[in-house]
Order: sequence, then structure tokens, then C-alpha cells
Amino acid sequence: MRVTVQAGQMIFKYSCVTAFLNTLTPKFYVALTGTSSLISGLILIFEWWYFRKYGTSFIEQVSVSHLRPLLGGVENLSPAAAFPSSNGETESSRQNLSECTVWRNPLNLFRGAEYNRYMWVTGREALTYYDMNLSAQDHQTFFTCDSDAMRPGDGAMQKAWRERNPEARIKAAHQALQQNYECAMAYVLLAEEEASTITDAEKLFKQALKAGEIAYRRSQQCQHQGTQQELQHRRDTNVLVYVKRRLAMCARKLGRVKEAVKIMRDLMKEFPLLNMLNIHENLIEALLELQAYADVQALLAKYDDISLPKSATICYTAALLKARAVSDKFSPEMASRRGLTTAEMNAVEAIHRAVEFNPHVPKYLLEMKSLILPPEHILKRGDSEAIAYAFFHLQHWKRVEGALNLLHCTWEGTFRMIPYPLEKGHLFYPYPSCTETADKELLPSFHEVSVYPKKELPFFILFTAGLCSFTAMLALLTHQFPELMGVFAKAFFSTLFAPFNFVMEKMETFMPSSLWHQLTRI
Repeated sequence: MRVTVQAGQMIFKYSCVTAFLNTLTPKFYVALTGTSSLISGLILIFEWWYFRKYGTSFIEQVSVSHLRPLLGGVENLSPAAAFPSSNGETESSRQNLSECTVWRNPLNLFRGAEYNRYMWVTGREALTYYDMNLSAQDHQTFFTCDSDAMRPGDGAMQKAWRERNPEARIKAAHQALQQNYECAMAYVLLAEEEASTITDAEKLFKQALKAGEIAYRRSQQCQHQGTQQELQHRRDTNVLVYVKRRLAMCARKLGRVKEAVKIMRDLMKEFPLLNMLNIHENLIEALLELQAYADVQALLAKYDDISLPKSATICYTAALLKARAVSDKFSPEMASRRGLTTAEMNAVEAIHRAVEFNPHVPKYLLEMKSLILPPEHILKRGDSEAIAYAFFHLQHWKRVEGALNLLHCTWEGTFRMIPYPLEKGHLFYPYPSCTETADKELLPSFHEVSVYPKKELPFFILFTAGLCSFTAMLALLTHQFPELMGVFAKAFFSTLFAPFNFVMEKMETFMPSSLWHQLTRI
């Protein structure tokens, strides 16, 4: 009997609702849709403002932070939002560098022994004309001076550095050696472009070293006699440093890593003012190969300084060392349940710092994007720098157990901290907007240049925007065509309640009409 009474009450309420809907005028629908549009518009404005300021959706944050735990869920690992960075770098102490300054790649490959071999195998040019033109300018800046015309062989090398055709450059270098068999720059050019193997290049660089040391000692004695002698000594210094560095790189590539480390350390001690050449980045890579992490940490303590220019090598190596302390036991599920430990927090913050500096590196380290040969010049914070770093350091990340897993779990959290990196940075200046154009000039055409990952709009902003637009359109149509929209609304509600009407009709066929009348009176 109780069930029958409840069914009767439902039927009575349904009849009342039906009668109420039939009495509604078009003005009601105009007011309803207009109010709905206004409310959804206000929600949209608030959501957009909150997203612009905090980088996340307010509704999404509330649902994740408060509703999900009540339903028995576990928060996602998002240390970027929960743990603000404690790094001491502030806006006032950041580097005041040009946005799109192109730097010489400290780990650039050998043209003859590596770039040309790649072209022979694949048929693709690994270097762009713009990149090679920059190298030619570097060579003329570092390896020439005004007094070269007075020295046999050096005049021929001045022409060689300006030649665009590789064969013409090599021919000019041989001519320079015929004029002066102690022309160190000629050996340098032949080692870079004519030698087809690293072993051959090393032999030529050793000859260049002998000639370079003789020229360096000779000019060192005369450097204070005049401006020309001083410029000549500076040029001879550049040649000597370049040759020793390339010899160290040859030793590193041939597996004699300890010998390479010794050469680099001696070079940094002998010429401490040449930090602009970034020899320490070569040394960091070699020390990582030896797994001498304590020595790497000592180098970072010296060069990872607020006053010095940053690089992907500096930032990501610092992240690797901190990740190494926790990565072997790190689990995202455990971390989301118990929270991050101090060491894990430091590692995550270091990863976020590195990703903010260069956001293109993780995709190469995680092998989400294929690597190519690095160019001879790189753009700080650009795709070219990311390629150059990952090309040499991917093996070091793989060697540290769990490091790539930790990177995979946490690197995207950086973009929650910096939703608009082109307008506002966190630890560094805002991300330069010109990197894509510059990288397209540095990287070959067959490579798809990586751009800064764009942050997608949260679902609730898109939902409220759609809801606001839909209700505003309904309000406008109801205002313009009240009768037609009234018919449409009644038809919509009739369709909506059709299943319920069908059930009621079936119930009436099984129960006598007098019973329904008595229940209605009750």
C-alpha cells in the first residue's frame, strides 16, 4: 500500500509540473536563458583570470584538492604547485644577456671525420649554410690578425678561412704548408675538414700543437713591443688553446678519457681567463663518463653561479646529480601518498629549474623525439642547445638508475608554474620568443624544430565558454522568436519526459482508473 501511495504522489507531482510548464510564457524562457548566460559568463571570466594568474583551473583544483580525497582518490604528483622553489636566484640577479645570442658549441663535431661521414652515409647535409658561415667568421676572428700578410703561410690561410668551397679551403691549407711547414692554422684546417677519421685528425692536431707552441713562445717574447705584436700573441694564444682542446676531444672520442680530463684541467689552469670558450662543459662531460660525480659537483659549485651564464649542461647536470641521490628508489605512487622527502623535493626543483631554462631537452632525453647531429653553433635555451646536450649526455642519464623515470614523472610540472613563459619567468628571464626562428637557421631542414610546449586550456574553461555561448544564443533566439522558441522548448521537454510518460501509460494499463482517482484524492 505504501508503494502505491508513493506512486500516486509521483503522478500528482508530474501532473503539476506538466501544468506549470504549459503555463510558462516566452518571457520566462528569455529570462531563464539570459540569467544562465550571465552566470556562466561570470564563471568563465573568473576561471580565465584564475588560470592566467595561477596557471590552473579553479574548479579543477578544488575538485582535485577537496572532492577527490573524499571519494577515496589520490592526488597526482604535482610538486610544482605544492612545493615552491627555494632557489636563491631572484629577478634582480638574473643574467642580463641578449635573448638570441648564438654561441659556439663547445662539443662540436669534426667536419671531415663526423659531419662528412654522415653525409656520405645518409646523403643529407648535417650543417646549414648559416651555421658554416658563422664558423667561418669565428675562424677569421680567432685565427687571423693584421700582421698575417708579413708571415709566410698565414696570408694563404687568411684566404682559406674566407673560402666557401671545402676543396678550395683544403687546397689553400696545403699551399700554406708549402710556404711554411710550421703553419699551425693549416694543420688545424686539415684536421677539421680533410681527416676522415678521428685518429687522422689527432695526428694533424699534434703537428699543429708543435707548430703552435713554437709560434706562441716566439710571440710571447715580443707581445709588449707594440699593438701588432700584442694582437699576434693573442691570435697565437687562441690557436694554441683551440688545438689543445681539440686534442682533448680526440682523446675522449678514442676512449682515453683520463688523458682528456688531464688536458682540459691543465688548459683551464694555464688560461683561466678563457671562460667564454666553455671548456668546463667539455670537462663535465668527460668526468661524467668516468662517473667522477664528486669532481662534477665541485665544477658545478664553481660555474653554476648567479653571475655566470647558464647553459643546458650546467642546469641539467645539476639536476642529474640531485636525481641520482633519490632516483633508484623513487616511485610516483609512493610519493603521491606520503609526499616528497627533502631530497626528492630538491631533485624535482632542480629538474624544474633545468626545464625552465631549456624545455626542449626532456623530449630528447626521454627519446620522445629523434636526435640528429648537433650543429656547430647553438642557441641558449633553444632546440639546437637541447640537441647538443642530449647528443652527448643521454648516455649519462641512462647510466643513473631511475633518473629518466624521475624526469618523466616531473618535468611537465614546470609548465604549471609558468603557464605563460613568454611573458613571465620563474627562475630565469621569460623564455625568448625568437628561438624558433634562429633555430630554423641553425638546424637542417629535415629536422622539425621544437617549440616551447604550449599549455592547453583546462577543460572547465572550455566547458564554461561553450555553456556561456550556448545559453547566450538561446537567450537571443528566444528574444527574437518567442513563439517559435516556446514551441521548441515544449517539444524539448516533451521529448525529455517521453520515457517517463511511457512508463506511466504502462502502469495505467495494469491498474484501474478508480484507484488512480482515489490515490490522487489522498
